Amino acid sequence: MNKLPQWADVVLVPLVSLVLAAIVAAVVLLAIGQSPLAALGIMVDGAFGTAAGWGYTLYYTTSFIFTGLSVIVAFHAGLFNIGGEGQAQLGGLGVALVCLALPWPHWSVALLAASLGAAAFGAAWAAIPAYLQAKRGSHIVITTIMFNYIASAFIVYMLVDVLRPAGQMDPASAKFPAGAKLPTLSDMPLLREFFARVNADGTPRLSKAGEVMYSNVPANVTLFIALAACVVVWALLWRTRLGYQIRAFGKSEAASKYAGINPVKITMIAMLISGALAGMMAINNVMGESERLLQNSAEGAGFIGIAVALMGRNHPFGVLLAALLFGFLYQGGAALGLNTTIPLEMRLVVQGLVILFTGALDQMVRMLLVWLFSFGRKAAA
Repeated sequence: MNKLPQWADVVLVPLVSLVLAAIVAAVVLLAIGQSPLAALGIMVDGAFGTAAGWGYTLYYTTSFIFTGLSVIVAFHAGLFNIGGEGQAQLGGLGVALVCLALPWPHWSVALLAASLGAAAFGAAWAAIPAYLQAKRGSHIVITTIMFNYIASAFIVYMLVDVLRPAGQMDPASAKFPAGAKLPTLSDMPLLREFFARVNADGTPRLSKAGEVMYSNVPANVTLFIALAACVVVWALLWRTRLGYQIRAFGKSEAASKYAGINPVKITMIAMLISGALAGMMAINNVMGESERLLQNSAEGAGFIGIAVALMGRNHPFGVLLAALLFGFLYQGGAALGLNTTIPLEMRLVVQGLVILFTGALDQMVRMLLVWLFSFGRKAAA
C-alpha cells in the first residue's frame, strides 16, 4: 500500500501534523517554565471565550481566507504565488482610491466599488510576474517575492507624497467618508445580541442611558464575502471548463499543451484570479477596520495565506478551516501575551511549528501514516 485513503490524506495528515506541532510547542513552553495546559486555556478563552474574542478571531480569519484562496488558485495551475502580501497592499491602494473618490451614499455601493478596485489592483500587480513567467520564463517565485518589496516601497511613496493630507505627520491616507463605513458584525440586527456586553453575574451591561452595551469588534460584513469566495473558487476549479484546464495545466504542462490548452492564457488567468483574491483582502482591514490606508496594511496575511493553503490541502473548504485555526492562533496568541508573562513572540513560534509540520514535514507525516496503514493491513491479513 503506497497511497493513503482519501479521507486519511484530507483529514488525518493535517490532524497528525497539528498534534505534532502542539506537542513540540508544549515542550517549548515547559522549557521556559510555563504550563502548556494553562497557556492553551488562555488562548481558547481569548479567541472563543468572549464575544469580543470571536470578533477578532473572525476578523483575522476573513483576511486569511482571501490570501489562502489566492494561493490555491495559483497552486492548481502549477504556480507558487508568494506575492500575496504585495498584491494585498496594492488592493488596499485600490480600496483607498475608490473610497476617497466620491462621497458614497451608502456602504453597500461603496463596498461593491471598493471590491472591484481591490480586485483590479491586486490582479494588475499579479499580472506582471505572470507575464514574465509565461512569456520570458522568469520563475514566478522569484518575481512575486521581488514584487512584495516593490509594492511596500510604492505604498510608502503613495502615502507620503500623494495620499497624505496636508499638515498630517502620520504616513496614512485621509479617513474614508462616512458612506464608506462597513457595518461590523455587532452592528447587524441578527448577530448583534451575540456581541452584547455582560456583567460578571451574566446580566446585560447597560449604559448610563439604560441601553444595552455592545462590544465593538473589527469583524465586519467582509466575512460573508470571504465565505462566498470559498464557494465561488470551489465552483470555478471543480465545476467549470476553465477550472478543469487550470488543474490539468498544473498536473502536466506538456500533456495540457498536447490537449490544446494554451499555457500563456492559463498562466495569466490563474495569476489574475489569484492576485484579485489577494487584493480583496484589503476590503476587510483597510475599508472595514482602519477606514484609511496605512503602511503595511496587509499585516503579514499574504504570507500566512501560504500556510493556510498548505494546511487546507489546497481546497477552498480546507482553507476556511485552516484560516479559522490561524485566526485562533493570532487572537489566542495576543491573549497569551496580555495575560501571562509568555512573550507575544510565542505566537510566532506556534505558527512556525504549524507551518513546519504541515508544509516542510508533510511528506514525513505522510510516509509515517502510509507505513502504519500498511502494517495494519498486513496484521489484519
